[in-house]
Amino acid sequence: MILQALKDYYDRKAADPDSDIAPEGWEQKELPFIVVLGIDGNLINIEDTREGEGKGRRAKVFLVPQGVKKTSGVAANLLWDTAGYAFGIDNKGNKERAIQQKRAFTRRLEDELGDIPVINIVLKFLNTITEERLQQESCWDEIVQTNQNLSFRINNETSLISLRPEVAAKINSAESMKENETSGTCLVTGENAKIKNLHKSIKGVYGAQSSGANIVSFNLDAFRSYGKMQGHNAPVSAEAEFSYTTAINTLLGKDSKQRLLIGDATTIFWSKRESSFESDFSFFFKEPDKDNPDSGTQKVRALFDSLNTGAYREDDGENRFFILGLAPNAARIAIRFWLTGTIFEFSLRIRQYFEDFEIVKPANEPNYYSIWRILVNVAQQDKSENIPPNVAGDFMRSILEGTPYPTTLFQAVIRRIRSDPEYRVKPIRAALIKAYLNRYIRFYPNNNSKEVSIALDTSQPSVGYQLGRLFAALEKIQEEANPGINATIRERFYGAACAAPVTVFANLLRLKNHHLAKMDNKGRVVNFERLLSEIMARLDDFPAHLDLHEQGRFAIGYYHQRQAFFEPKEKSS
Repeated sequence: MILQALKDYYDRKAADPDSDIAPEGWEQKELPFIVVLGIDGNLINIEDTREGEGKGRRAKVFLVPQGVKKTSGVAANLLWDTAGYAFGIDNKGNKERAIQQKRAFTRRLEDELGDIPVINIVLKFLNTITEERLQQESCWDEIVQTNQNLSFRINNETSLISLRPEVAAKINSAESMKENETSGTCLVTGENAKIKNLHKSIKGVYGAQSSGANIVSFNLDAFRSYGKMQGHNAPVSAEAEFSYTTAINTLLGKDSKQRLLIGDATTIFWSKRESSFESDFSFFFKEPDKDNPDSGTQKVRALFDSLNTGAYREDDGENRFFILGLAPNAARIAIRFWLTGTIFEFSLRIRQYFEDFEIVKPANEPNYYSIWRILVNVAQQDKSENIPPNVAGDFMRSILEGTPYPTTLFQAVIRRIRSDPEYRVKPIRAALIKAYLNRYIRFYPNNNSKEVSIALDTSQPSVGYQLGRLFAALEKIQEEANPGINATIRERFYGAACAAPVTVFANLLRLKNHHLAKMDNKGRVVNFERLLSEIMARLDDFPAHLDLHEQGRFAIGYYHQRQAFFEPKEKSS
């Protein structure tokens, strides 16, 4: 199903004349350097294609013949490769291997394209160029040190030699004549065809090897069956292999707008037919662009309006949308999640996710929280590298499937609140707790539970919620009685108060009498006493223990009451 959907995406893009997806037998490749040759085979110059400044410099992308799968052996690409292959450069102390690489590069040119005149120009250059001449180029030292990819063009021409009509035609002809070991039934197309033995590496998955990793791979006896070798254990035709690998590498490309990093899961997405949802999807989950911080907000607002505008309701409601989460696993790629559905279905679930996370908050808080920001705020020390494993993928799945949010995520935020005495219940953490608890109630209704509101709900029946309100009120009394106090009861007693209320609340209530006595504003004293009486009337006793859900409601009650203290009071008419 996954490979079929990727092949369909490739076919869709290949049929679009405005698409830059590579045709069969070719690939898009960044080439930092282009060797410019005269028609006599002499070196004119080496052109640096990179643009930008510092570490942000990017090489131009060119269409080149599809590269070979690099292994520990020597295998050269056609008309492009690293400087080690093209020039026999040795920067690793292995001169013999460098010689073998250059020999493989030139031999492939001779064997596959040697009857084309322009190729003889390249071969003459490769066979006669001296290191002394190459050292005259300003970029030569960097080429030797970095061993980056390069290709060739003739002076006063704009295209690479590989794109010359006579060369491209020969390459395409040779590609179509390639023979694989055996034929078989392709698992993707269902047709009888030549089976691809080794599949092209997938690049761009966060945390995977820079050289690429594989989705389909069999390299040990334990992975094989019935005497079949390598790719024949999961037969995929050469055409289908090219289609799905090209599609996934395009979606994972540096300039792709159809990929997201969520925790350790690199997520790509696409639709069966072209849709605005395809280009908008990333804005719902990623951090806003620094140069346009309102871009995400605009997309979310459009999402909320979509039911009225019909923006994501396709004519037939059947345009399928695909979401693939990938994670590294040594030289392999693990499928973290695979989700399919209609665009309309996903738009409703994403809208519900934003509604779940709505909560009263200060004006300086963002309108909507990205998944990354939510996850970081539950990780130890608020660092992305400390996000609990698998939580990101599980969270994404729950959003897109409309299922309860992961218990592991809820547990993580409770632990983070208890271990963070300085900030405790941030707005984003409160929003997460509210979202989790409310979705849990919808899936597992309980007559004794009530959904948590966006703002303060004085009638909330939860004991934990009311105890959180009480703790916030006691902290506020302490703050007003001691202006400029460095540390409040929040730093010392929050953990015990939310887990084992009976151990601390009696002492805190006695302490508040001392604080109220210090306050000069008797009107405030009366207001606080009235508030405390209102809260205490909803409590029968202080429980010995609060379960995890009630600890979450404690945090929400504390947060809501704190926010209520800072809301402007309405003037009576």
